[in-house]
Amino acid sequence: MPSPRSMTRFARAAMLATTIALAACRGSGTGRVRVIIPHGSTLRVAAESLAHAGVVQSATMFRVYAKLRGSDRSIRAGTYVFQRGGSWGEVLDDLRGGKGLEHAITIPEGWSLYQIVPQLARVLGAPIDSVQAAVRDTALLHALDVPTPTLEGYLFPDTYVFPDGTTPRAAVRVMVDRFQRVWQPDWNQRLQELAMRRNDVMALASIVEKEARLPEERPVIAAVYVNRLKAGMLLQADPTVQYALGKHLARVMYKDLEIDSPYNTYRHVGLPPGPIASPGRPSIVAALNPAKVPYRYFVAYPDGHHEFTTDFAKHSVAVRNARREWDSVSALRRDTVRTPVTAPAAPMRR
Repeated sequence: MPSPRSMTRFARAAMLATTIALAACRGSGTGRVRVIIPHGSTLRVAAESLAHAGVVQSATMFRVYAKLRGSDRSIRAGTYVFQRGGSWGEVLDDLRGGKGLEHAITIPEGWSLYQIVPQLARVLGAPIDSVQAAVRDTALLHALDVPTPTLEGYLFPDTYVFPDGTTPRAAVRVMVDRFQRVWQPDWNQRLQELAMRRNDVMALASIVEKEARLPEERPVIAAVYVNRLKAGMLLQADPTVQYALGKHLARVMYKDLEIDSPYNTYRHVGLPPGPIASPGRPSIVAALNPAKVPYRYFVAYPDGHHEFTTDFAKHSVAVRNARREWDSVSALRRDTVRTPVTAPAAPMRR
């Protein structure tokens, strides 16, 4: 009868042989495939995701292999890109070291650098100072002919997936490149017809993005501001005041309108120096093609629509009507939740 020591040696040898044999196993198929390993996933969940994608042929056997390697609790969650047909050893090493790991970030339309910079730093795992430096890339500013010190408005809103190790500067260049691909060559001809620079259109588009709630109103809102520009009127766009303040306000107060900033369109005639946010394609198109309407004023209603008017007297009536509706909404909320709720003030364009 074999001694206990011999049996232990035999078990170890068998375990080693099994580990080596499993390490030689490979997934099925060819080509690259993206696999998501959710945060908090067990090895079972990860193995099933790998098997479903064809990276490994057997989820059960891959779990056995990972346990034999002592790696069943050391995999990193995230989105990976694997090469089908790779060995299980390579797959497990990738999961442990984060090799092939990707980082996804979604930039919604209307986000400003105040929101983008910290989010990008978090996703890339980079110092926020590095991201702030990247959005001040002088080479990109020069290439885009941007007169402002940052790339505000030119990091196109979209979902991006960056490989592990991507630097902030590389990520910003990808986002700017996306903007340049969205910008159509024939739009440059439209700039000449409007007698506007691209930076002017982007500034207008960013205001439209922040103001519009209904897609069909974008060209009309753009027209209001273009009409005011032509008349030499102040734009008096509340979002520019919020941008100057560096924070979002549910309600812009009269004291806020006094902030000394070139972005404050209540004090400075014309468009702000540059965009105040990243506009999406529909808002850019609206800025390039404002509706042919005579409106110079608009006011927001609780349901998201705006009432547009041509003169201040009619606008004053619209403002009073809008405030009544906002007050009704506020009263309804108080009755519903029994806590005071202050409705946003109806924006007033003078």
